[in-house]
Amino acid sequence: MVTVAPPHPWVYALRLPHDPRAVRVARVTVRAALDGHGMQDAADVVELLTSELVTNAYRHTKGPASLRLTGLSDGRLRVGVWDSDPRIPAPFSGTGDDSVPLAPSDAESGRGLCLVREYADSWGGWALGDDTLRRGAGKLLWFEVGGRARLPLLRK
Repeated sequence: MVTVAPPHPWVYALRLPHDPRAVRVARVTVRAALDGHGMQDAADVVELLTSELVTNAYRHTKGPASLRLTGLSDGRLRVGVWDSDPRIPAPFSGTGDDSVPLAPSDAESGRGLCLVREYADSWGGWALGDDTLRRGAGKLLWFEVGGRARLPLLRK
């Protein structure tokens, strides 16, 4: 009997409207794709980090965003989130300034990029478009994790 293995790398792309429900749609999509490819071990980390990047795209732009999941041939996963704002935040800028100010402990936001830096194996960002005319096409922020990435157990 012949079995068919899924192609590597595999790719899923999703266009997300500028809508607060887009974050949940992204999380559900990530979990379904990873479950379908046997990467359940990485689902919690990838879902969290994807949620943070999509939330930032919603909060800091007025347009749609796009999510792209790529399963790489070495078992790693790359996640990219595009939005229409060309400004690349630290630590994604590649300027050597990896510092991200810590949010106060009682703040309701401000931890997303710190989480990406903490739990992703690698990350980066690119401004897209032609900056000579000041008409950029936004940016792409990305991160990669191994297939067995896990969040640490929380202690009380």
